[in-house]
Amino acid sequence: MTVLPGAEPFHHEGGDVGVLLCHGFTGSPHALRPWAEFLAERGLTVSLPLLPGHGTRWEDLRPTGWQDWYAAVERELLALLDRCARVFVCGLSMGGALALRLAARHGEAISGVVVVNPAIAVHGATAKALPLVRHLAPSTRGLAGDIAKEGVTEVGYDRVPLHAAHSVRRFFRTVDGELPQVTQPLLVLHSPEDHVVPPADSLRVLGRVSSTDVAEILLEHSYHVATLDNDADRIFAESHAFIGRLASRADEEGTTTGG
Repeated sequence: MTVLPGAEPFHHEGGDVGVLLCHGFTGSPHALRPWAEFLAERGLTVSLPLLPGHGTRWEDLRPTGWQDWYAAVERELLALLDRCARVFVCGLSMGGALALRLAARHGEAISGVVVVNPAIAVHGATAKALPLVRHLAPSTRGLAGDIAKEGVTEVGYDRVPLHAAHSVRRFFRTVDGELPQVTQPLLVLHSPEDHVVPPADSLRVLGRVSSTDVAEILLEHSYHVATLDNDADRIFAESHAFIGRLASRADEEGTTTGG
């Protein structure tokens, strides 16, 4: 099974602060690679896995489901927790939902969460029809490539397998129910103009989590795949500052406790 050029996973061994980056549904690590490299260049340990069924052919995604994708990022998380003193989870779109579920289930083991245009619902008439339509048609048009910046493309699928889309719908319902269990510091960056995931998803995340250290940043110049768009540099800088602040605070608290 050949991985599409640019869709390869990324791993970097850095210091004792680890970051797990989760890509979105039908996308690939390509959308987060510049973010991963930015953090790696600043000394962090970074893991950006390729989710099962992604990065090859859309047909390979059809037999997979949310349990497969979640298991893949959880394995990466556990490896980072074994390697690093502090670990942060980040995600774009469905990757944001994966990060939020990791936070809900792993509690204090995770030091903070960063999500970009997080998806927690399948919207429109298609959502209600998925349980039936998935048995009648194999796929629908793709979601990849919603980018405002001219000349930039995303490595992702041009078709969405409906069986996998149905699994995404069930996953989002699960995550929505678990949002109150998210207590970690949270940074939400979202685009007011997003043709894949409406801003309402980010607002619902902000309204349902139990986190008390919460920041919201609007990405005024980007569409859905903001990590490859006009606001990418801001995402990278803001997330790095967020991680640095929390890691430094944890170090100070540890020193005080140890003293």
